[in-house]
Amino acid sequence: MKILLSAYSCEPNVGSERGVGWNVAYEVAKYHEVWVLTRPDESKAAIEAELTQNPIPNLHFVYFTLPFWQDSMRWGQSGAMQIHYYLWQIQAYFVARHLHQEINFDLIHHVTFVKYSSPSFLSLLPVPFIWGPVGGGESAPKPFWRDFSRRAKLYEMARSLSRWVGENDPFVYITARRSAVVRATTQDTAQRLYRMGINHVQILPESGMPQDEIEQLAECLAPPTSPIRFISMGRLLHWKGFHLGLRAFAKANLPDAEYWVLGDGVERDRLLAMVQELGIADRVKFWGRLPREQTLQRLSESHVLVHPSLHDSGGWVCMEAMAAGRPVICLDLGGPATQVTKETGFKISPQNPEQVVSDMAAVINQLANDADLRWQMGQAGRKLVSENYSWQITGDRLDQLYQEVVRER
Repeated sequence: MKILLSAYSCEPNVGSERGVGWNVAYEVAKYHEVWVLTRPDESKAAIEAELTQNPIPNLHFVYFTLPFWQDSMRWGQSGAMQIHYYLWQIQAYFVARHLHQEINFDLIHHVTFVKYSSPSFLSLLPVPFIWGPVGGGESAPKPFWRDFSRRAKLYEMARSLSRWVGENDPFVYITARRSAVVRATTQDTAQRLYRMGINHVQILPESGMPQDEIEQLAECLAPPTSPIRFISMGRLLHWKGFHLGLRAFAKANLPDAEYWVLGDGVERDRLLAMVQELGIADRVKFWGRLPREQTLQRLSESHVLVHPSLHDSGGWVCMEAMAAGRPVICLDLGGPATQVTKETGFKISPQNPEQVVSDMAAVINQLANDADLRWQMGQAGRKLVSENYSWQITGDRLDQLYQEVVRER
């Protein structure tokens, strides 16, 4: 079939949303002729270099950006970029309409941004349309706001306002209603879509992993049993919940244990001060932001991933940890709750900070003292990822979905 993908963010050999855009396009092109709408300023050089080295005849990229606002990266992930994204979606409609007159697409699929509260005007074209995966409906439970700085609280308030505006945007409603299928990354996002009157929603993770990386991580050996090592990886932001993990580690009071923190961000100084106050500075190591190869090496040298994120649509690091055979401790929220099972880790019910810290401390002690349990969960994690979360499997499932949608149409 002839498939049009909308991927505002798209780049090879990276993770996050850019990785979603590229990997979906790459896998779908194994089955169909694919055209991808994306921006030139973010990733064109990387895409063209990859296609020069590894040509994919069925994969075509169409680059465009706003004529009056060509550098969408100038303001990073700020509100200004969200405005650029919205306007780019309007422009995408006219670009796609012209392409459709030439090519006559069988199906259109919006892939990135993964955002349920902003429309895709491509749904207005007379072609079967799939929206998503879309996320962003997750919220930090109110009892956890008490730990946030003033800046963090303002961020949460602005985020809630932005979603409210999006949910009341008639074009968001039209996008959802005109979609043959809406794919939500989490139960939280699905619930918000249900409240908008949208019922044709599938819930599935946005994340995936290349098969070669799954195989590489599957070769990770168990590190020495002493010291037992816990690790958290990601941007040091308030909603990542690393302060909860550190408090739980301190409460567990393990005699021979370490806690590694990989990443950088605005919460770094606050977390450094916290470990001093908790009296665990000698057992906590902040590695900063590392290249991906070194990050995965640090993961292989650890025993357990601690990822207490308060509103994560994805949670790629949980998938990587499971692929490496490491149990995961997360909150029963968002993307991690969708990925992690009772066989592969512990999902802590998020009632309030004190309860979470206490429950996490108990689980930290349990895993620290039970090597067999760590091994069993690690094996289950590897099996779960290899059977469900490779990009190759994602491509297979998308092909089946495309066939069903076009056949029903």
